[in-house]
Amino acid sequence: MNEQQNICMGCGVKVQTENPNELGYAPASALEKEMLICQRCFRLKHYNEVQDVNLTDDDFLKILNGIGQKEALIVLIVDIFDFNGSWLPGLHRFVGNNKILLVGNKVDLLPKSVKHNKMIHWMKQESRELGLKPEEVFLVSASKGLFIKETAAAIDELRRGKDVYVVGCTNVGKSTFINRIIKEVTGEEDVITTSHFPGTTLDIIKIPLENGKSLIDSPGIINHHQMAHFVDKKDLKIITPKKEIKPKIFQLNEGQTLFFGGLARFDYVSGGRRSFVCYLSNELTIHRTKTENASELYEKHAGEMLTPPRTDQMESFPELVKQEFMIKEAKTDIVFSGLGWITVNDPGAKVVAYVPKGVQTLIRKSLI
Repeated sequence: MNEQQNICMGCGVKVQTENPNELGYAPASALEKEMLICQRCFRLKHYNEVQDVNLTDDDFLKILNGIGQKEALIVLIVDIFDFNGSWLPGLHRFVGNNKILLVGNKVDLLPKSVKHNKMIHWMKQESRELGLKPEEVFLVSASKGLFIKETAAAIDELRRGKDVYVVGCTNVGKSTFINRIIKEVTGEEDVITTSHFPGTTLDIIKIPLENGKSLIDSPGIINHHQMAHFVDKKDLKIITPKKEIKPKIFQLNEGQTLFFGGLARFDYVSGGRRSFVCYLSNELTIHRTKTENASELYEKHAGEMLTPPRTDQMESFPELVKQEFMIKEAKTDIVFSGLGWITVNDPGAKVVAYVPKGVQTLIRKSLI
């Protein structure tokens, strides 16, 4: 059997029929099928079950390193809703002289009031600060198919006859995006396995373009600073927004605290009574309490009243680490990487943000 047929269409890994517990297993009968997929992808597609995989960060770095040594167009996909958490740190070291096209996915989740041009401008500035200068920035919704046509046309123009590598963190919708592009170009549906779960694409998947070049889907790089790593599969669906976000407004007095499930905490320290606008998944429960009772409440109720995460899923609860912010400018966002953000309209507030150790909090000029 020749090597080329021996690759899983869903995740790009080499298929083997010997060991059911190893990567790339498929029963021998699967080899006769026209579209060969490994058992892991089959389960993911049909039963939404995920099997854990042993690919290390070094494996991912090797793949990135390889990309920098080739002449290609690099398409970086980020999750607009978690721009900083889904950024690939250190990518600028790997791109070589290749051009970069930046795609912000999940534009359908942003409230309608967000101006796309403002968002694109913000993403360009932010990328430069992170060491990358993208040629162009596009906002798309891979799941809804919005603005895919325009992005596909730009990719084709910018690649100038070269290969295209698509890179991104786990969970940014990379494979869904590629499936949309393939459908746009060839009319074929769902070639690549997609799911909510981190780390679905395991190896490089090549999709042929004309003149012997390819569109290449690389594995989703696992970024350990993503909030997704602190919850299990069920809870990932709660913190990952699926519909347009409905802002929730809280009038807070000094000395009040908001808990976002059991994953983050926000203390309002000083600045007089004022309103805070929360942009988070509509399904995530926000709990308000007095700051003086907050630590005790967390100790007693994390995993039960304050979920996700849930007690039955976690041996121990993430240690929440705090960062203080003084809001000096009007219209500032306090970002909880991987969950969302809180907008403060007027300067002069002192606040404290708590997130699991390793997850980022930051402030930025308001997006909305």
